[in-house]
Amino acid sequence: DDLARVITLENGKTFAEAKAEMRRGIENVEVACGIPMMMQGHILEDVTPGVDEMQIRQPLGVVAAITPFNFPLNLVAHKVAPAIACGCTMVLKPAPQTPLTALLLAEVVQQAGLPAGALNVLPLSNEDAAPLISDDRLAMLTFTGSAAVGWQLKTRAGKKRVTLELGGNAGVIVHSDADLDFAAERCIAGGFSYSGQSCISVQRILVQRSVYQKFLDRFLAGVAQLKMGDPQDEATDLGPLIRESDAKRAAEWIQEAVAAGAKLLCGGKRNGALLEPAVLTGTTTNMRVNSEEVFAPVKTVEAYDDFSQALASINSTRYGLQAGLFTNDARLIFQAYDDLQVGGVILGDVPTFRIDHMPYGGVKDSGLGREGLRYAIEEMTERKLLVMNLK
Repeated sequence: DDLARVITLENGKTFAEAKAEMRRGIENVEVACGIPMMMQGHILEDVTPGVDEMQIRQPLGVVAAITPFNFPLNLVAHKVAPAIACGCTMVLKPAPQTPLTALLLAEVVQQAGLPAGALNVLPLSNEDAAPLISDDRLAMLTFTGSAAVGWQLKTRAGKKRVTLELGGNAGVIVHSDADLDFAAERCIAGGFSYSGQSCISVQRILVQRSVYQKFLDRFLAGVAQLKMGDPQDEATDLGPLIRESDAKRAAEWIQEAVAAGAKLLCGGKRNGALLEPAVLTGTTTNMRVNSEEVFAPVKTVEAYDDFSQALASINSTRYGLQAGLFTNDARLIFQAYDDLQVGGVILGDVPTFRIDHMPYGGVKDSGLGREGLRYAIEEMTERKLLVMNLK
């Protein structure tokens, strides 16, 4: 609870959300404890008569890790736990807004017995972090953050191995055979938890026209029940955005969409860093509330007639992290799985769904490589071959 309270005080996440993040962080560490057994090498006998082959995975060395503000414990655990499990040391730069959570986690790791120097936390400004990118003594860069920053860092990383877990503007398709009450409930949870400040937060909702109004009525009724306020109050559903400037930007994008013909169905008013949960319709794919990552409690809901048209709309942006799909039609499920340009398709739920040890990452501008404990370890290790000619 002490760590969860620090998360709430640092980044404005509600206390309930912070406790949920703590539980996920603990699970990450528990799963990582079993990973070294999965790293055992294997032997292929009789590759050719008298020749055997053996493979192991060796740690790359020192890993530079840069983490964001929105999950200051769990996204740190996603990098620290696999590094410990596979034998890499780490230099970690937490987000400038949330250094205390990372420092407290490092203190816990130290007390648990990790050798001195194996995990190093440097609370730096972004401007002072350049050596983490350029220094050749660091063998790998693992970065979680915005697409603009991530791809720019990759160009400066030289020969380092690079993994990028970047942003998105996740879409959801709700087909006519879906359970509309459940779909609306999950879209609210996936769209407005932590005020939409997640790279897989629901941002765009596409609903088959025959059930569009029914879904919209349920969705708006649920949004109206959300309570804004102090994140330390357990009754609060939405706290502030991380910076007032982010709330201003999101409000400007809403007004920009309305000026271009969209209709604001609810919310959108700003009070400092607090932004009322907003729902827009009548938007187009080129509006920034659709084409870019809004990272705020701002959602668009549109009707579609043809399923292929809905898939094309999801694919129309430069991002491709995860997408959600509510349908029971097997043909449509596999059409979506084949055609959607994303790292993961979530059937029967929203793209915000994540089990921490599943392979996680995106395509296009949403990233490079995969996280999830086993997959992060594959990124942090090198496969090494021994061929034994025993003739």
